[in-house]
Amino acid sequence: MKKQSLIAGSLLLLAAFSCNNATKVAEQETQASDASYSLVQDSTKVSFVAYKTTDKVPVGGQFTAISIADLGSGDTALEAMDGTKFSIPVSSLFTNDPTGTRDPKILEFFFGFLENTELISGVFKVGPDKQAAIDVTLNGKTESIPLTYTVENDSKFVFDGVMELANWDALGAVASINKACEALHTGADGISKTWSEVAVHAEVLLAKK
Repeated sequence: MKKQSLIAGSLLLLAAFSCNNATKVAEQETQASDASYSLVQDSTKVSFVAYKTTDKVPVGGQFTAISIADLGSGDTALEAMDGTKFSIPVSSLFTNDPTGTRDPKILEFFFGFLENTELISGVFKVGPDKQAAIDVTLNGKTESIPLTYTVENDSKFVFDGVMELANWDALGAVASINKACEALHTGADGISKTWSEVAVHAEVLLAKK
């Protein structure tokens, strides 16, 4: 009887442990699920503003295609984006120019002046105190762009930064596009100028899995 009681007690203890362990595994799986995010399809938008003339007249545009890989997981959507890679085909450039001449000029006289510019690629990074940045590869060189951002409901992010093209050794390309668009980039002062500063803007929407 004592032996049978001992066996029965052991089985009950094993069952209790197994049940508790299963509960813990389920809790861990739930936590992992809660901390996993995915991109909402077709929600990512990338745009820019370049400037012309000494009055710094803005010229806006966007890229209509972007590929994103290696989206991770984290306690927040921002943490999940850390290390995410992206690539943008420059052929997807669109500036909504009614004449249809601006985009071909930018592709030929700016991007065509650079090396290895079929794609603009990069990595999104999250630093201390939730500081965000992107490491962008252009003209065979990788440099970082610090970003400011706003967030809605821990899922929709709006990022803004400033790209100084001199950091990518792209001033020759700036001069090239300025020469190609000399008349259009000439202001009331008679000076033709294309700025090397470009404002970048991105919108990303994530959803919990």
